[in-house]
Amino acid sequence: MKKILLSFLIICYITGTISAQDLNEYQKKEYVNPEGKILPYRILYPANYDKTKKYPLILFLHGAGERGNDNEKQLTHGAKLFLKDENRNNYPCFVIIPQCPEDSYWSSVKVDRTKTPLDLQFDYSRQPTWPLVSAIDIVKNICNTESVDKTHLYIIGLSMGGMGTFEALYRYPSIFAAAVPICGGGDVEKYNKSVNKTSFRVFHGSIDQVVDVNLSRKMVEKLKELKVDVQYKEYPNVNHNSWDNVFQEPDLLSWLFSHKRKKVRF
Repeated sequence: MKKILLSFLIICYITGTISAQDLNEYQKKEYVNPEGKILPYRILYPANYDKTKKYPLILFLHGAGERGNDNEKQLTHGAKLFLKDENRNNYPCFVIIPQCPEDSYWSSVKVDRTKTPLDLQFDYSRQPTWPLVSAIDIVKNICNTESVDKTHLYIIGLSMGGMGTFEALYRYPSIFAAAVPICGGGDVEKYNKSVNKTSFRVFHGSIDQVVDVNLSRKMVEKLKELKVDVQYKEYPNVNHNSWDNVFQEPDLLSWLFSHKRKKVRF
């Protein structure tokens, strides 16, 4: 019995070590904005990166629980998806995962944490948050300095990052070919036809106790009104961590990479 337990512990240790080593494939970087504020980020380069070729790029926005300045926590959810051998081989791309500071958000939103689900008031009439602007600046910089296919730029976000994804598409409607907002929400009243060149695939859990599922439902209704290409999947009896289900979707990346923009304007 002791031998079995020891073998199990060794396997767990080795698996954890390999996992940590894999995450180190995301190089640590920092972006300093014009006001001197620093946004840490990690970047994964395409497997067998060849500068004579052009590669897609994914911007991934994490949730509120991964905020900070350690340039580590933002890899908690989603980062491993892009490290799987089959994805590295079939979908070589750049993946940028910035880290929002503790005192800010990706989205222009007021949050009342005394309510369940949270009371979230979006207001796109306000200026975008500096972390969101900086995240887009990082995308621009990588597009200008690396071998990026600008017609294949994508954005994925979960929870707070899902909110940031919706807002990024509103603020910067001429950049991304496709978007995946997960358990997010946005300013329904401000959304307009400027986003109609981007394809959306929206996800939410039906019993989300953190971010009300109705926030995604309303955004999807608005997108349909605007004749935007949108798909919506709601997971029955799934709470806030619907990203776990999303990252198991077999066609998630094939759907994402199938989209292309004819013109990109930063």
